[in-house]
Amino acid sequence: MSYISFESRYDRMPVTEIEGHDGSACKGWKAISEAIRKISETEELLLVDCYPGVHDDEILENIEKAFAPEVTIKMEDIFIDGEEITEKIKDTLTDDRVRGRLYFGTVMDFLDRGKLADARKWVRFYEGKILVYGFGASLLSDRGTVIYADMTRWEIQLRYRDGMPNYLQKNYNEDILRKYKRGYFFEWRIADRHKAGVLDRIDYYLDTNRKDDPSMVTGEAFRKGLQTMTERPFRLVPYFDPGVWGGQWMKEVCHLDKDEKNFAWSFDGVPEENSIIMRFGSVDIESPAMNMTLYRPRQFIGEKNFSRFGAEFPIRLDLLDTMGGQNLSLQVHPDTEYIHRKFGMSYTQDESYYILDAGEGAGVYLGIRTGTDSKEMIDALEEAKQGEHGFDAEKYVNFIPAKKHDHFLIPAGTVHCSSKNCMVLEVSATPYIFTFKLWDWDRVGLDGLPRPIHIEDGKQVIRFDRDTEWVMDNLVNRFESVEECENYSAVKTGLHELEFIETLVYTIRDHVDIPSDREVAVYNLVEGQAAVIESTEGRFVPFEVHYAETFIVPAEAGDIRIRPEGSHDVKVLRASVRN
Repeated sequence: MSYISFESRYDRMPVTEIEGHDGSACKGWKAISEAIRKISETEELLLVDCYPGVHDDEILENIEKAFAPEVTIKMEDIFIDGEEITEKIKDTLTDDRVRGRLYFGTVMDFLDRGKLADARKWVRFYEGKILVYGFGASLLSDRGTVIYADMTRWEIQLRYRDGMPNYLQKNYNEDILRKYKRGYFFEWRIADRHKAGVLDRIDYYLDTNRKDDPSMVTGEAFRKGLQTMTERPFRLVPYFDPGVWGGQWMKEVCHLDKDEKNFAWSFDGVPEENSIIMRFGSVDIESPAMNMTLYRPRQFIGEKNFSRFGAEFPIRLDLLDTMGGQNLSLQVHPDTEYIHRKFGMSYTQDESYYILDAGEGAGVYLGIRTGTDSKEMIDALEEAKQGEHGFDAEKYVNFIPAKKHDHFLIPAGTVHCSSKNCMVLEVSATPYIFTFKLWDWDRVGLDGLPRPIHIEDGKQVIRFDRDTEWVMDNLVNRFESVEECENYSAVKTGLHELEFIETLVYTIRDHVDIPSDREVAVYNLVEGQAAVIESTEGRFVPFEVHYAETFIVPAEAGDIRIRPEGSHDVKVLRASVRN
């Protein structure tokens, strides 16, 4: 079956060229080792700081051979015991399988202060070559050469699946969701805070995403790359994953493996999770996109967004594919008060479903049917969870047919899910892990285990007053024409006034000029084969995007012009934080 009438040009590995630093990067251990040997000729202290999850054995072995230190200090020996770490963060981890509570401390909370003091003395007074290796290595001295070994969160999650434990843990075979939880709520939080303080200092950046195939670039060039990307439109590197409800649409449009059973979702617009690829000459460096937010938050997301969210990217776009698949789980997201009180988050997962494509029987479950008794519905959910019987979703929840380019708004507290045969562009705030599943259609996950159900949390936040009439008046296709001219039209499609994201859809016949408000915006080409993004001020070279691709226009990019690549009209959805 074909879902589109043209050849898809979707790019799964977008690259940004960084000019002026062609000789600053190298690839492979042979070339990297040669660079480190040159460092060793004039440097007696090498600090190799690492993101938790890198392949320590591989990196340490190669760097020790190249640097030939007389003394190697391993940071893992300075940390407190792994069991002690777990005990110290037990309130962060909680007993829940999926969610914990955000940890707001730093890596220093988990170092043995006596061992740290002794190590710093070694580094200060030893007369000879010293290598300090591991997470937090740069904390041992203000001098020396610093290499930062980094990797993406997606690669960490894949390594967890392959049996890698969490940092300093022995949980090789633990439930994968619990490994993710420890990373999301604890490890990645302290690691990102530490990295934010190191980025200005690093002399070399080491990309370790591919086992035994690293790349390295000078710190100066790396920082220039991050600066360049905050001054022009760019795309993130998307990733794709199967799921029990997954569909077939992305296989065709995104050029995925046809032999896989399905693909359920894609992150293609989430800097907290996705990566970027910067090309220095002939060498590609893949880096977490979060590094842009950590290094240049004001220039990337804008002053107003920074003042509101801090160094956090507030918008995410992702794809949910149920074309030829199954319904999503029936779910609800917490309101801001609940998510802050229970999980430590400062804002919640308000969202919306923009329908990129729809098949037979497509629709969205949204809000509570008028006249529903709240206790009866919760009792029915509890009984279904216990396996006493299924849950009759359409008895309690509105089912609204969906067609291409419909837009369904989903403020927190609204019960919702997409049905089968929908291709959803989900536009939402970034706290993506806070979904309270209420009913999962009697399914188990791909791991064979029942998928987590959170009725106890869900019933605390469901807005039963969002009934049929309210939903139809407030959440379905709230389209408002903003501008109409010969070259283009602009329609405001949401989101609801309770949500902080605003979306506009431009139908572009010739071109549209969009003035900068010096705040970040996230776009997706929702109709048409290709479009070109240009700077009206000549700030960057023209940038081409293709159907279903998400792209980001940073705060510093300035005014842009979008035009169709060919003679056919295109549609572009723009999401930004409402002022």
